[in-house]
Amino acid sequence: MEFITVLIPIFFIFGIGFVGQKLIGFDTKPLSVMAIYLMLPFLAFQTFYAAELTMDYAIMTLYTVGLAFCIIVFIYFIAFIRGYSLKRTCSMILASAFMNNGNYGTPLIFFAFGEAGLHYAVIIMVIQQLLMCTVGVYYAAKGSPEGGGMKKAFKEVVKVPIVYGAILGIIFQFLHIPVSGSFMEAIEMVGNASIPTIMIILGMQLANISAKKIEIAPLSLSLSLRLLLSPVIAYVITLFLPIDDLLKQIMIVLSAMPTAANTTMYALQYDTEPQFVSTATLFSTVLSLVTLPVVLYVSGVLYG
Repeated sequence: MEFITVLIPIFFIFGIGFVGQKLIGFDTKPLSVMAIYLMLPFLAFQTFYAAELTMDYAIMTLYTVGLAFCIIVFIYFIAFIRGYSLKRTCSMILASAFMNNGNYGTPLIFFAFGEAGLHYAVIIMVIQQLLMCTVGVYYAAKGSPEGGGMKKAFKEVVKVPIVYGAILGIIFQFLHIPVSGSFMEAIEMVGNASIPTIMIILGMQLANISAKKIEIAPLSLSLSLRLLLSPVIAYVITLFLPIDDLLKQIMIVLSAMPTAANTTMYALQYDTEPQFVSTATLFSTVLSLVTLPVVLYVSGVLYG
């Protein structure tokens, strides 16, 4: 029951965005751009400025990349066995390999583990964002009729302000550049406001998704990979990592997040089966109400 109480406030905030979108009908794109470009960079800055630079940063990077590529390799194997087309393979990767660590994962970790877990979650979120706007864009472009490839992916990378916020935070900490108390308070106000804002935006985005022409077999496979296999792979990886148990637990919980909302945007942009990807986003988010309490409990038993 304790784990349900963690999820209730999160889905309540999602619900605010969902109901607001149904009743009023906001244009979510400018709101999403505002959160990504004007708010999240400040959250990344304050996290990387305050957090002590350790080997954990490199380990979290290797973990995030390794987990994604384990799932990608598995999808390629399934695609070979079942004879998937290139477009279907790429859409499966978009729907299965990238988890929602921003709108969903970071707030969940904050509610479940408090400030102690928040800076870990933000660091992994920044790494995940970088992974999505490189590898994610690559596969979205690869599965589109026009193509795109690494050149397009690189253009997307340089547009991601969260990364610049993190880099500035690291530079300021490394060079011991002081930030005045009142100015830091302003940064923290914007950064902290980004968490409920992106949660409300996700609720709006979910309200815009319509599940039509559901393909049961590939959707079931995608959901199984995202919600079930991913935390199992994450657990195996954490067995070999020299990090504290709190970070291991957070890694496992974040690995069980539903499909990242950004992948729907990429699928739409490149016409890489956007209906399938958006359906996976919707169903994985709803099903996470069932799977996440289990993952939270099991990870707590393993590393709590």
